[in-house]
Amino acid sequence: MVIKARVLAAVTRLIGVLLVPVAFCRAPGRARFLACQWALGLRFPAEDLRGLAAEVLTAFTHARAEAFWRDGQLIGLTSGYRDAAEQHRIFTEEVRRTGSVSAARRRVLPPQESRHVRGLALDVRPTEGARWLEQHGGRYGLYRVYDNEWWHFEYRTAAPARLPHPDAAAWPSEHGAAYGLCQIYGNEPWRDEGRPDAVDDGCPPMYADPTEDPRMQP
Repeated sequence: MVIKARVLAAVTRLIGVLLVPVAFCRAPGRARFLACQWALGLRFPAEDLRGLAAEVLTAFTHARAEAFWRDGQLIGLTSGYRDAAEQHRIFTEEVRRTGSVSAARRRVLPPQESRHVRGLALDVRPTEGARWLEQHGGRYGLYRVYDNEWWHFEYRTAAPARLPHPDAAAWPSEHGAAYGLCQIYGNEPWRDEGRPDAVDDGCPPMYADPTEDPRMQP
């Protein structure tokens, strides 16, 4: 699998280079950007960028163009925008699987709290691409916010505090202090009744390949 992934990555980079002249004919000033998006679209044909907030779409596509051309890293979208009905389905399935709401909330948030429903969250792959985004995504306002989800990133205008898992956003402020949550959550005042989810990464995933199981996303 590792060899296959490396071969596919190399082929994708080659396709990107070959597509530059075609992209130049369409948009001379954005040829490399377009060629990258086309190549990644071929590598990750199931990804769906529709529904993302305009600023998130811009941030994500420009971040992965930099990763592609500067460092040869590929970043694909596993899951972006979800409507409330889909998020509710994922949440209820996780409640059923884990046997409790509190256990489910450590991996998935209900629609009213999920930033996926607002088009402000991204689940990405592969792990190398997520690692690149964690290191450099802040320049584009993309941050990992959860310790237990390496694949989940959110768009913020300021770097958020890292939380251990999605449900930690709803902990009382005295619990949050242990994780350095201070008095803010994103750009809004911290409230004891809980906040929506934030970026994720850290603890070992529950499944061997969590990027293939959307139930593991907040």
